[in-house]
Amino acid sequence: QVRLVESGGGLVQNGGSLTLSCAASGRTFSSSTMGWFRQAPGKEREFVSGISWSSTTTAYADSVKGRFIISRDNAKNAVYLNMRSLKPDDTAVYYCAAEFPFTLTRAMGEPRHWGQGTQVTVSS
Repeated sequence: QVRLVESGGGLVQNGGSLTLSCAASGRTFSSSTMGWFRQAPGKEREFVSGISWSSTTTAYADSVKGRFIISRDNAKNAVYLNMRSLKPDDTAVYYCAAEFPFTLTRAMGEPRHWGQGTQVTVSS
């Protein structure tokens, strides 16, 4: 019912910046929360960031706090992830996600909707 499409991934140098975008579409879309997860080679998928509908509440994994900024534009059904000071450890497939609870630093449930993922590679 909901389609999430990420864009903006690519190759960036260590210390560089990159912004990911996620566009949501479908007959209905009423996700109260959206955010990002990532999966690096050999690792489990992990929570990166979340944002409430009103953008008044945001959450970040400890590994990205202070470097990544999440934002959303409800009129465009879009969510963004501005990533700066990127490190090789940030290399992963990044997935947009919708409808999941979160606390300050972690997700508390499985997202109801997933995007297809976009590759982010940070060179050393």
